[in-house]
Amino acid sequence: MAKIKKILVANRGEISLRIMRTAREMGIRPVAVFSEADRQSPHVAFADEAICIGPAPAHLSYLKADRMIQAAKDLMVDAIHPGYGFLSENAGFARAVQQAGIIFIGPSPESIEIMGDKLAARHAVSKFNIPLVPGTREAVSDIPKAKVLAREIGYPVLIKASAGGGGKGMRIVEREEDFEAQMDRAKHEAESAFGDGSVFVEKYILSPRHIEIQVLGDQHGNVVHLFERECSIQRRHQKVIEEAPASVINEAKRMAMGEAAVKVAKACEYYGAGTVEFIVDQNLDFFFLEMNTRLQVEHPVTEMITGKDLVKEQILIAEGNALSFTQNDLRIRGHALEVRVYAEDPKNNFLPDTGKLQRYRRPQGPGVRVDDSFEEGMDIPIHYDPLIAKLITFAEDRQGAIYRMMRAIEEFEITGVETTLAFCKFVMQHERFAEGRFNTLFIEESFSPEMLEPEFTEEEKKLVAALGVFMFERSKTAHIIPNPEKSSPSVPSNWKNRLQ
Repeated sequence: MAKIKKILVANRGEISLRIMRTAREMGIRPVAVFSEADRQSPHVAFADEAICIGPAPAHLSYLKADRMIQAAKDLMVDAIHPGYGFLSENAGFARAVQQAGIIFIGPSPESIEIMGDKLAARHAVSKFNIPLVPGTREAVSDIPKAKVLAREIGYPVLIKASAGGGGKGMRIVEREEDFEAQMDRAKHEAESAFGDGSVFVEKYILSPRHIEIQVLGDQHGNVVHLFERECSIQRRHQKVIEEAPASVINEAKRMAMGEAAVKVAKACEYYGAGTVEFIVDQNLDFFFLEMNTRLQVEHPVTEMITGKDLVKEQILIAEGNALSFTQNDLRIRGHALEVRVYAEDPKNNFLPDTGKLQRYRRPQGPGVRVDDSFEEGMDIPIHYDPLIAKLITFAEDRQGAIYRMMRAIEEFEITGVETTLAFCKFVMQHERFAEGRFNTLFIEESFSPEMLEPEFTEEEKKLVAALGVFMFERSKTAHIIPNPEKSSPSVPSNWKNRLQ
């Protein structure tokens, strides 16, 4: 059994800092890598050692597997933690780390390969009686054949890239006459994003919810699930708000989904932390979507309701330890919410914004957690995901967590860039969210930019109207032309003073 004493975190920002904090609590020395754009990042200052791995663009730094491994060798680390994004689901990187004699804190390269390909994943789990969305079981490229398959499945259908995720290479097709054009677009986008134009076709679930199950497996064949997360509030197929547990899942459904997730993990002999994602229809029937073979951005909500440090468990598993708890030891306690605070403008189709954090004040108080890696005065770099922070609240019940989140959002002060904070508060206050009546189409169905404009009470409207009358009357007197004989030529006008 290998004892890890020094970890290199092959990532940046808040996840790098979050991993290093747990490592230090375990008596493990954390090592940071950084691009030239991140030289002043808090994760660099926190680490025991740090090394620059290249210029700002990710493909010249954080995606350079050879530089990561060389940095690990130079600093004589025992293990590499990939975080999420970048190289975290790259089987070639995981294999190269192991071949270099370094522990990879994650699953085996073989598990990453199987679950990283959606078609291979569907094939693997089909042997375990896991519910699957009706669709093709192999990649399709022949458009006439694909049309026939789509007709058999029944419209609307979803064309999806076999490799990758994040909404890339994904097209909803509602009519057969649109199929060919959408197929071409999906294949082209998949090729550009992942270097693989393979796509498959499946039934599009109407009014879907996105619910995922956190799993942990050790290298001795033990696998448990740590319950579900609701991740349906999304923009561009990417999550904005998550919570645990899901408000619509009862104990019987929770048990069924958890057991299915464990079977998915066992289908690829999985070890480490992973997430099994399901699509859930209007009847709350669930279907396997994919498995993410890494830590998730939204993992804090699971930590809050279970009391388990998932990074710590990852490290212990990588050392070869058996899980220290069983499924029967796990209980849900309370409710947790997470909102992703992006440097994006929700009033302008959530387009990314850049600039300097002129003011940055984190919320505090009981049940509030902020995972970030920014300080006041820092610039939001244009080269990476525009995530500023993850704001998490925890309370005894869902309503308490919502109220606490609204309070925390109001306390979170960020100026200099546009953020998603106002949108997140809008969601917290929306009756559909409060009642649990939402799905992945929430933004399209319930949000428009003008909804973020401030609303005035009747009293405030009267005051604004009175102020308008006052200003109008004042403007009339301000335009009276003075008698030039009575004006003082020795005092220059204000606009002249400004020009001088």
